Amino acid sequence: MSSLVNWFFRFQKFAVVLGGCYLGLVALLCVPYFQRHMLYLNAVKLPLFANFDSPESYGFAPNKTYNFKIHTPDHETIGAWFMLPESYYQSLPSIPVNVSEHITSALNARPTILFLHGNAATRAFHVRVAQYQALNSRLDANILVIDYRGFADSTGTPSEEGLVLDARAGWDWLVASGAKGEDVLVMGHSLGTGVGSQLAAQFGKEGIQSRGLVLLSPFASIGELLQHYHLFGFIPLIKPLYVIPGAARLVAWALVHKFDSLHSVKDIAGNVLIAHAQNDLEIPDSNSDILFQAFLDPYLPDAPVPTLGKLLSPEEWSSFSEAIDARNTKRTEIVMSTTIPKFGRVDEFTADGRRVVLVKTLVGSHDFVTSQEGLQDIIRKKFGF
Repeated sequence: MSSLVNWFFRFQKFAVVLGGCYLGLVALLCVPYFQRHMLYLNAVKLPLFANFDSPESYGFAPNKTYNFKIHTPDHETIGAWFMLPESYYQSLPSIPVNVSEHITSALNARPTILFLHGNAATRAFHVRVAQYQALNSRLDANILVIDYRGFADSTGTPSEEGLVLDARAGWDWLVASGAKGEDVLVMGHSLGTGVGSQLAAQFGKEGIQSRGLVLLSPFASIGELLQHYHLFGFIPLIKPLYVIPGAARLVAWALVHKFDSLHSVKDIAGNVLIAHAQNDLEIPDSNSDILFQAFLDPYLPDAPVPTLGKLLSPEEWSSFSEAIDARNTKRTEIVMSTTIPKFGRVDEFTADGRRVVLVKTLVGSHDFVTSQEGLQDIIRKKFGF
């Protein structure tokens, strides 16, 4: 009996310590300094002691990739790599001596991807290198990848506004180097989808035409992500706070870096492709459903949302049901859904001259969805590569 009591008290102490650590972590999320470091993880500079001047060290062909710096309007210096497309590189009579001399010709020869990576690590991280190489060869595209301010060898401190400014500086460099806007596809992964969505929204407001927007493993917003985020894929981060009145609202209020892609949807013009692996343990694929639905909503009949706690009369319930049925019927008419055995599902609709596509792969987890050849082929076809 005494051993059972001792075990109970030890378990109780462990639970108290674990609960204290959890509350401490949540409290840190409310402090802008710690919130920034936990969101961007830019201090995690993998690989360690990276030699960005030697892309060949990470598997690239000799003098196929150009390492350089981009200067932003607010005087930060952003590290970047530019990769020549496979067909252009192979067409050269010999290994180029100076990659920079071929940039304008390559931009005129093939479409370009402006790649916006996720949080942590650098442009030389092996997972990202595999992404660039796959896109570079299978889509035969120029690739420009940047390390945001505060990441890798870039100057400055990361912020939501700053990362979007960095992405715009990358776009401006491409245009200044000879690229046409309609030949440049903006592609974001994870955190980069929040950056890419805001960049695309800027283009929509300014009437700038791009080749389109690709969102890989996106989140609807940081606030939405936190509600469902699980540490290591299984430990809920914010959900336990729901038992404390007002605690979840406090965390939402304290968010400085919101990256609200859902809010950007209304300003995004042009073709959009959203891709998510169903086995993504970091960002639930429901976030992609939310974003796709936001693009689709303007073309569906309104369905009034019942007031919370209000008991509907039979007439009100009938009216509500009819509205939902009409909405579902219209959705079925607009959205074409295709199941691809052993790969996943593709939903798409076309309206107002633009196409919006949702790709759900069966596998790919969070970081390797980009490496799915089936997805690469869909991107190639939908965006005319």
